[in-house]
Amino acid sequence: MPTADQNDILFDRARAVIPGGVNSPVRAFKAVGGTPRFIRRAEGAYFWDANDKRYIDYIGSWGPMILGHGHPAVVEAVQKAVLEGFSYGAPTEREIELAEAILALVPSMEMVRLVSSGTEAAMSALRLARGATGRKHIIKFEGCYHGHADALLVKAGSGLATFGHPTSAGVPPEVTQHTLVLEYNNIAQLEEAFALHGNDIACLMIEAIAGNMNFVRAAPEFAQRCRDLCTQHGALLVFDEVMTGFRVGLNGAQGVLGITPDLTVLGKVIGGGMPLAAFGGPRAIMEQLAPLGPVYQAGTLSGNPVATACGLATLKEIAKPGFYEALSKKTQSLVAGLKAAAAAEGQPFNADSEGGMFGFFLMNELPQNYATVMTTDNAKFNALFHGLLDRGVYIAPALYEAGFVSAAHSDDDIAATIEAARQIFKASGTH
Repeated sequence: MPTADQNDILFDRARAVIPGGVNSPVRAFKAVGGTPRFIRRAEGAYFWDANDKRYIDYIGSWGPMILGHGHPAVVEAVQKAVLEGFSYGAPTEREIELAEAILALVPSMEMVRLVSSGTEAAMSALRLARGATGRKHIIKFEGCYHGHADALLVKAGSGLATFGHPTSAGVPPEVTQHTLVLEYNNIAQLEEAFALHGNDIACLMIEAIAGNMNFVRAAPEFAQRCRDLCTQHGALLVFDEVMTGFRVGLNGAQGVLGITPDLTVLGKVIGGGMPLAAFGGPRAIMEQLAPLGPVYQAGTLSGNPVATACGLATLKEIAKPGFYEALSKKTQSLVAGLKAAAAAEGQPFNADSEGGMFGFFLMNELPQNYATVMTTDNAKFNALFHGLLDRGVYIAPALYEAGFVSAAHSDDDIAATIEAARQIFKASGTH
């Protein structure tokens, strides 16, 4: 008699008490179909589901686990912090140490405020930008995700450089009436938006390497034009590096592009897997925050002592010489192998990577914007996703999400992943 699937059992239980059975929508496998895997434990480059099946993990908690799961130095730091206390609601020396470590690695930041989530950090940076400039309008780009704050859950307007519309129920149109949504990598549209509204724009917020429409780079000339126009019109340039910060390189996407933003939003890696995020920038802007300035922001668990211990231990490891060279080599090996496997079977496929972050597309050219990403063949992606899952390889259960390699992934893990993909490409090959 076949053994009951524990994932199915847990999903049924979850749906009775949690909306959709999950606490973050993409985990529900709704985009790809099937039953989500309920994870019981993780170690290194792997995690195991409720049936005790092992997977090579390429989501890494959606980016934070750059060292892999359960790195000994991080575990030791967290265990020590737990014994000292979970939370105090008062300042600690470790908050200062983490802030100093972040500022030492991100030259554009002179001060930083710690918070508990990327959404909170982006929302707070947006409020700070409006408070510092005295302006209302903001620019974001279609396909860039900055958390689920109301003003940022916006889709493009009906015409060029028009204001956007809410993408979620519960967000009144009045809340998004000051949000301009533009096409990523479209310089002409960017210039028109500033020509029309430049004197009223508080900030431009961008994922300089987008990870929420899979992996799409801002072209260098586009990123530079964002910087130049913000400077020209007195708007603040905000880099959302929740995903890319310390993931694509030690200095983030701003280091890769050589662009200095006015504000930076960080998350994921700086918490090492714990709920921790941050935003920061020049002293003159950051001192607009309470208790020094008029822009209010607060949080009960901000700078949590266990989370800061986890984050600080993670930053110490990734700052060691040679770390990113080795990580980039692993990621490039994976991407090159997947491209070669697809090409050998005549499958449309392209991929890109930076540091420990990668993305692939079932098309021959790398897309430059969200509209092109949307032309991906969903059915083919779903077949690839489930084929890899069956073979013990876990990638994001949605074609709009980037992937992540950790320092714990071995050459054998990467080879096994490429071989699994090759088998799937061969089974659906054109020759």
